[in-house]
Amino acid sequence: MKSTYERMDGSYQQVGDYLLPDMEAPESPKIGSWGERRRKYLQTNKRVLYTVMLLCDTLNAHLEEVDKSTTEMFDRLVEQLKRRNCITEELKAANQLEWVQRMNTIRHEAAEAVEKELICV
Repeated sequence: MKSTYERMDGSYQQVGDYLLPDMEAPESPKIGSWGERRRKYLQTNKRVLYTVMLLCDTLNAHLEEVDKSTTEMFDRLVEQLKRRNCITEELKAANQLEWVQRMNTIRHEAAEAVEKELICV
């Protein structure tokens, strides 16, 4: 008698005394911190949209795209703000603490802008 798995065209392989199903795990989505922030925003503020995307299996693709575009925008903003505020490698070599302080400020500003533009829409 065939198992339900075999009736659905599944197969087994013998490993020692055990029959193990020939299965592969699905590829995990490549979602970074920005994608996770978007997921949290959708879960708390846009529940219907989140549920629809989850049920239609479009959520992970959406989160991957948001993560990619947000990362690009964040990096671009940081570079622009560094040029605008004259933060250079010379400053880093001369006064590391000031450089770190100014870079943290810039990264915080860029993160706020990106969150406002791409995450919370």
